[in-house]
Amino acid sequence: MRPPISMAKSLVATILSPMASVAMSGLLWASSAGAQDLSVVAHGQYLARAGDCVACHSNPGDQPFGGGRPMETPFGTLYSPNISSDQATGIGAWTADEFYTMLHTGRSRSGALIYPAMPYGNYTKVTRADSDAIFAFLKSTPPINRPSRDQDLHFPYNNRSLLNGWRALYFSEGEYKLNVAKSAEWNRGAYLVEGLGHCSMCHTAINALGGSSDAAAFQGGLIPMQEWYAPSLTSNREAGLGDWSIEDISDLLQAGVSKRGAVYGPMAEVVYNSLQYLTDADVRAMAVYLKSLPPTGETASPTKAESQDKLRLSPLGKKIYTAQCAECHGTSGEGRGWDFPPLAGNQSIQMTSSVNPIRMVLNGGYPPGTLRNPRPYGMPPFAQELSDVEVAAVVTYIRTAWQNHGTAIEAKDVNALRSAPLN
Repeated sequence: MRPPISMAKSLVATILSPMASVAMSGLLWASSAGAQDLSVVAHGQYLARAGDCVACHSNPGDQPFGGGRPMETPFGTLYSPNISSDQATGIGAWTADEFYTMLHTGRSRSGALIYPAMPYGNYTKVTRADSDAIFAFLKSTPPINRPSRDQDLHFPYNNRSLLNGWRALYFSEGEYKLNVAKSAEWNRGAYLVEGLGHCSMCHTAINALGGSSDAAAFQGGLIPMQEWYAPSLTSNREAGLGDWSIEDISDLLQAGVSKRGAVYGPMAEVVYNSLQYLTDADVRAMAVYLKSLPPTGETASPTKAESQDKLRLSPLGKKIYTAQCAECHGTSGEGRGWDFPPLAGNQSIQMTSSVNPIRMVLNGGYPPGTLRNPRPYGMPPFAQELSDVEVAAVVTYIRTAWQNHGTAIEAKDVNALRSAPLN
């Protein structure tokens, strides 16, 4: 969901999609219907990709936008609604006004309050023109006759009236307002990041009420549904982007890999479904805005107790690293370009939270296959090969070797993540 871009760029984003059959079908649907302007539909498709709508509103391997994808939360299971063009079970009978009202206010067509798993706190910033374009695209998609499922939430969260209190605390309605003191590029990036990109939804800690504070925006937090950690984008102890180049940030967002590292887990899905399709100008604008986020936190330094743990685990960890990791990541953690990210000086390795490096050693994984990196190199899983103690040792080693300033971890930290979902 983006402000207007040129027709040429919008069509390029459509034509270059790996989901070419879906993209071209979208244009054919609109053409056969004869009711949608192709430029608006193409622009709406670009915006829907930018908002990663398909990720929540489609079950993997199923028809896009048919809904029904279960999302486990601490409050119960939510199911995404059908947003295909079906008249009876999708949004085929909606009007553009009703669609904009839903995005802008977080209320359904019937006026019912929507649970904030739908990031309307971000989508409220989307302009009316962009909302209309997205609606035109969704109306052009094939109808999928599938009734939306009722939400399965625990008491008392199944009482929607409680959302009034949540909204009073955490929801501010209104379209994005330009910051006249900033450049057009910065404002474009802010609109993308804060609006449809809804980046803060993962990169801001969520409290017990399912809300987040504006003061903590982009300062990182655990994603409870997936058990990955979304690092702080402001702290140099985590993934603060202040000393990243615009090129490195852009590469990571669009290609999924850069000289500074690679994306895995939920972020890999975001890049695969969404960010790889954005124009170079839009990705750069996002990078400019993200790099401008005010820095927080200082570089961590190990304590005496932590150093003792390192001494205990380092010999075993170094032995495992030499045997299993050094061939790809280098004997000194220097890495090898995009294919094998560096571990020395890698902020994501040194964060206070050790969830992500533990999960990578246990489960392995691939960066997303993207237009700019179609054949990504992956990391094998070691869950079956290494014990909890051995995983703790090698993760502690890479977090503390080569002047890395991470802390030691324990076998219990590893064991707690062995049953984490693999998404």
